[in-house]
Amino acid sequence: VQLQASGGGLVEAGGSLTLSCTASGRTFGTNHIMGWYRQAPGKLREMVATIELGGRTNYADNVKGRFTISRDNAKNTVYLQMNSLEPEDTAVYYCNCRVVTITTDYDYWGQGTQVTVSS
Repeated sequence: VQLQASGGGLVEAGGSLTLSCTASGRTFGTNHIMGWYRQAPGKLREMVATIELGGRTNYADNVKGRFTISRDNAKNTVYLQMNSLEPEDTAVYYCNCRVVTITTDYDYWGQGTQVTVSS
């Protein structure tokens, strides 16, 4: 599975950005969860939002109500709409695809895209 992310950039506090990530390779027919994670300097990578194949979503508490994750299964693409951005949202954002099988899960990562929110 290969993941290509795009959409990062520099935005002022209160602004919006949309990230997108397209998966290619062996995702067709698999049970997989798409998601976004982020890593700020000096911090551990953290989950931002995930979305299952059937559309069920999960969000980190600190982005609930501000970020929306969605997916287009026909395009194998996941989106992250980020509104009301705060300087604390500054991080490298990574797209993730977790392929779930009976025996184990496999994680695939995109290359990361920088999001910088200025105060």
